[in-house]
Amino acid sequence: MMTSRSWIPIAAFVFQGACATTNADPAAAVPSVGAEDSAGAIRAAEEVGAAHSPDAALHLQLAKEQFEHARKLTSAEDRPMSTRLLLRARADADLSLALTRENTSKLEAQAALEKVKTLNDSIQQNN
Repeated sequence: MMTSRSWIPIAAFVFQGACATTNADPAAAVPSVGAEDSAGAIRAAEEVGAAHSPDAALHLQLAKEQFEHARKLTSAEDRPMSTRLLLRARADADLSLALTRENTSKLEAQAALEKVKTLNDSIQQNN
């Protein structure tokens, strides 16, 4: 039966092997800070229907292109450029989302005005 003292060298050997196989540059292993935010903003714009509004679709396409370009920049010296591209992608996706919501609000307001107009016309005909 092995005592706890005999496990110490074995554990040290195992952990040493694990440390030797990890990435030496921790910055390379960590994804850019804005990648998740940008991807989420792009998804939100897509889900709201940004592709159906010309202005919103343009900004959505720009966001997707910037996001893909940022993903291809993997070296440490490209990290600042990647971060800037991800910020731009997030901004374009947010703008696309805002334009889509604005367009939707305008359409809903127009529909409400048409309904009010129709009701006013029917009230005037009854009088």
